[in-house]
Amino acid sequence: MIKVLMHGCNGHMGQIISRIISQYEGIQLAAGVDSYLELPNAFPVFSHISECNIDVDVIIDFSTAKAVMPMLEYAVSKKIPTVVCTTGLSAEDIASIKDASTSIPIFFSANMTLGINLLIALAKRATEILSDSGFDIEIIEKHHNQKIDAPSGTALAIAEAINDTLDNKYTFCYDRSNVHEKRPKKEIGIHAIRGGTFVGEHEILFAGNDEFISLKHQATSKEVFAVGAIKAAKFLAAKATGLYNMEHLIDG
Repeated sequence: MIKVLMHGCNGHMGQIISRIISQYEGIQLAAGVDSYLELPNAFPVFSHISECNIDVDVIIDFSTAKAVMPMLEYAVSKKIPTVVCTTGLSAEDIASIKDASTSIPIFFSANMTLGINLLIALAKRATEILSDSGFDIEIIEKHHNQKIDAPSGTALAIAEAINDTLDNKYTFCYDRSNVHEKRPKKEIGIHAIRGGTFVGEHEILFAGNDEFISLKHQATSKEVFAVGAIKAAKFLAAKATGLYNMEHLIDG
């Protein structure tokens, strides 16, 4: 049985994972960490990860950006494989994740759903075909009005994957309000919409001369992210030290 420490257990995603993890064989929640302790849980919950004294096999992190570094320090010190699902991380945070992966197995993906990772693969293929035909590329993402980071980590991951296909020759543009000139050809526009209860929607628009191609993924429930995190935890528990992502999980 794989025993999980849920870092951020009383947050929205932590509660979803707590609710559905029993549907999966061979894995269970053994402990949780959250600064908010007012919710009832069927496992011991600690206010800070340094206080946790429960033996676990893997950590699932759905917390906040500022809580990720202490969690990584704990994971490395205890040699616990870790699934990092928190978004809005800085370049320094991501560098620390990569550094920690030289000591423990870490699963880190900008988006935990199968569909988004298929979308990225399709976008890369479309870029290969369309890049020489004058198509402009724009990315539009929509999230609920409580999301604190913009653009989303997934939108950036899509943009980076596309740019990698283009030999990293393109720049990203997040705001054209102060730009009074024609759109450069080697530019990827990234647009963030915040409102209502959008769980997550990402669209890649390839705009050409008299023809337009759109690739879109829409999540209608946050359970899809929880399912991805649980599958990642089961995948990671027996892995060797290194950095893993959704492509590794898909490929088996």
